[in-house]
Amino acid sequence: MRGRATPRAPLEVRWLRRELVESRHRVHAVVADGTGKVQRVWGDESLACVARSSAKPFQTLPLVADGAADHFGLTDEEIALCCGSHNSEEVHIEAARSILAKVGVAEERLACGGHPSLLEARRDELVAAGRKPTPVMSNCSGKHAGMLALAAFHGWPLAEYEKLGHPVQERIGRELAAWLGRRSSELEWAIDGCGAPTFAAPLRDLAVAVARLAAGGGGADAPGRVVDAMMAHPYMIGGADRLCTRLMEAEERRLFVKEGAEAVYLAGDVSRGVGVALKVEDGAVRAADPALLRVLAGAGLLSAAAQRAFREDVGPTLLNTLSEAVGRVVVEEVA
Repeated sequence: MRGRATPRAPLEVRWLRRELVESRHRVHAVVADGTGKVQRVWGDESLACVARSSAKPFQTLPLVADGAADHFGLTDEEIALCCGSHNSEEVHIEAARSILAKVGVAEERLACGGHPSLLEARRDELVAAGRKPTPVMSNCSGKHAGMLALAAFHGWPLAEYEKLGHPVQERIGRELAAWLGRRSSELEWAIDGCGAPTFAAPLRDLAVAVARLAAGGGGADAPGRVVDAMMAHPYMIGGADRLCTRLMEAEERRLFVKEGAEAVYLAGDVSRGVGVALKVEDGAVRAADPALLRVLAGAGLLSAAAQRAFREDVGPTLLNTLSEAVGRVVVEEVA
């Protein structure tokens, strides 16, 4: 990785009970364009960030670029699902199964494992119905189905497609390296929660890569198709009550947004060719949404309508069990 730059003032998301500071979460974020020019920085632009699921749009590019998506007749909704971390709603499960059916691969091939829905209401619904989590319900089932499709298209082994060293992951590694401007051998790998590889990179490099991806929006090649699929079908990226979905719906094919575990966000503005990379230092997921909205607004990347619509999300009121206001959330630069 490149040497660390001099840190600037980070953001801090504070939970206030009345005016007492109860909790603090430090946030680092970078806004950059595809040429590598950094436009705004909060905190340390050289902070090493494990991309987690925010990497999914990049991991989906080979599926489209190599011709597998067209070969199997995948729809834009299904391509979007490959980029998503979904709520395990029925529309997501059906789309994952559709991909597998088109490829001719059984659900049992999914190596992601099952877990409860990311949406509390959906989790309760599935528990009430007596439905145990299965791999196809995993928030990563679209990504894994896409990886199986890539393997089947090339005639590569389906077994252990999720392992480092498998041709699928080597192909994805070459793709990631190209967008990050480095050699595959220079990538720093980790294993994500779903068992597939993810990688680490400085926030600045992630922001530049996303900006380059954003610049492809509207094009007929793989970057354009992946970005456009995400913006056209934001419900496949997250689902009900998810900020990524709500933001893309509100900004109407101008922004694409992808979150990752441990409070990571990547976002791109296709109208300006600008990318955003954000990490809450302590991994507090609850701080990521208000921090992203503050960064997007501060960088001039939120429309006036969206700023009004998401005002409560930036500084939500804290309620007790009696629905009484007892505090609030604030997002401010550290002095």
